[in-house]
Amino acid sequence: MKFEIPVCTSCGKEITPREHATHFVCPNCGEAIIWRCESCRVLSVPYKCPKCGWEGP
Repeated sequence: MKFEIPVCTSCGKEITPREHATHFVCPNCGEAIIWRCESCRVLSVPYKCPKCGWEGP
């Protein structure tokens, strides 16, 4: 079984296990998982769904 380190959808940084990150399914298409690192969450950096291109705050 291969474990992939999640990457922030906004900034592309690898997310560490100790970080207060979050992930959720795209609210538009429901197909992609969007990861947000702690920094991008706090700063409200926009993100874009890799599947459908929907942009969120």
